[in-house]
Amino acid sequence: MNAAVRLTPDELIFFHLGSLPISATLVFSWALMLIMVLGSWLITRRLTSDVEISRGQNFLEVIVAGIRDQIEAMGVSRPELYMPFIGTLFLFIALSNIFAALIPRFEAPTGSLSTTVALALVVFIAVPIYGISHRGLLGYLKQYIEPTPLMLPMNIIGEISRTLALAFRLFGNIMSGSLIVGLLLAIAPFAFPVVMRLLGLLTGVVQAYIFAVLAMVYIASATRIVKGAAPEQAEDAA
Repeated sequence: MNAAVRLTPDELIFFHLGSLPISATLVFSWALMLIMVLGSWLITRRLTSDVEISRGQNFLEVIVAGIRDQIEAMGVSRPELYMPFIGTLFLFIALSNIFAALIPRFEAPTGSLSTTVALALVVFIAVPIYGISHRGLLGYLKQYIEPTPLMLPMNIIGEISRTLALAFRLFGNIMSGSLIVGLLLAIAPFAFPVVMRLLGLLTGVVQAYIFAVLAMVYIASATRIVKGAAPEQAEDAA
């Protein structure tokens, strides 16, 4: 199948490690993680508080400040607690989509359902971790029986369904975008490439933003302190 109309990077197998097929999803996921780690190390190894700073540090500070402002806008206390997790999610998804739009033959890992499900599961696990650390185990579990214990099954179903929605929303948007680009390039290969790559660049960043914002909304909901909470619990949250 031509790479331009490939529905998912899982279809592209580079080689087999024993009986394990090594697909484009695995290769480009690890390559992207390596780039992020090395890039962070190169930029942060010479951080300075001088008036004149490097372009890399200035760019990094803009990104960090933007992520912090967005988290703070959710109304959570101490946004720095959530920045590493939310920031990593955003950068991984954004860079994946940006590289796919700019680098020929790069297959976005986010175009694979296995990747988006994994990202959604990470959020699914992170939400109770943050919620319990912020409100305590009983305080967090109490939300599942509010406003009445009869809501317990519905609240559990809601947790699962929003995780599935995260995974399928991201996968569907990236996959459909790649399919449309491939079809347009097949129809008019000289008229659409630049426009569609720019559109893919924009939508890729937007999808990363939406995923990160939804993850933070779920965490903010899990860590909120309800009225009537114990004074010491409210103090810890502050």
